[in-house]
Amino acid sequence: MNTQPDNPLVRTRWSLEGLSVGDAFGESLFLQGFARHSLHSLETMLAQRILPRAHWTYTDDTQMALSIVEILRQFGEIEQDHLARSFAHRFERTRGYGPAMYKLLPRLQAGEPWKSAARSLFGGQGSFGNGGAMRVAPVGAYFADNLEAVIENARRSTEITHAHPEAVAGAIAVAVATAWAWRLRNNNPLPKGRDFLDLVLPSIPESKVRQGVALARTLLIDKSVWEIVAVLGNGSGISAQDTVPFVLWCAAQHLDNYEEALWLTASGQGDIDTNCAMVGGIVAAYVGIEGIPVEWLRYRESLPLWVFAES
Repeated sequence: MNTQPDNPLVRTRWSLEGLSVGDAFGESLFLQGFARHSLHSLETMLAQRILPRAHWTYTDDTQMALSIVEILRQFGEIEQDHLARSFAHRFERTRGYGPAMYKLLPRLQAGEPWKSAARSLFGGQGSFGNGGAMRVAPVGAYFADNLEAVIENARRSTEITHAHPEAVAGAIAVAVATAWAWRLRNNNPLPKGRDFLDLVLPSIPESKVRQGVALARTLLIDKSVWEIVAVLGNGSGISAQDTVPFVLWCAAQHLDNYEEALWLTASGQGDIDTNCAMVGGIVAAYVGIEGIPVEWLRYRESLPLWVFAES
């Protein structure tokens, strides 16, 4: 395989590696920080930047992103029926899926059409959870040369499980941010903060997610992370609209530094693994796999070989 970053599959792997390391880092911080016999509390680990002990297990965020990369490799686009089958086939109950997915994915395994199943959730409105956004960064990396394709394929990848417009808007926001991260890798100076969010904002559909990102662009880095969380949320509600604005704000502050971006994101707590997965997937599109700390890659659970297998 061509290993140059202009190859869509190479930059897709960068994003997947960043997403999965962020996911496993955040999950391990949370589990070890709240473990009954832990040496350190979560607050201490964050304040002193104490890495979780190896081995870092990834969650549903990565598990579903693996299916997305598999489909992109096979078809060169998001083919929804095949992605739905992959989500169902790769469903592992121990990965910590959201409550709605524990209901939905077994229905897909049983052969129910994904369109009707996804739209039936939450009284027929569909889920507006952050599950579409958590797994979408590789889509943004793959189609980074074409923002229209980023938007369309982010939508396709999301509505299989999250039919609500807010969930779709959140996924589009993360995918477009990832695309811009890759596009900007040779820019000097690098747009950060408000300037970076100004590039992403026009592509986000009208929604509470868009309103949150617009608000995020007005918040300065000199505010404490808890001041930011008080305004934007931190994923505690597991919705796209209370997750994605915070995630994009964090990524925009440290687009060129994976480690700083992840510690900043984790310090906001909330849905730590998912927040860190999204930020990791975005920032890795800029810094490449060499920008991810080697120790962090070593600590993370190995990714399955099937995701990289030639079709």
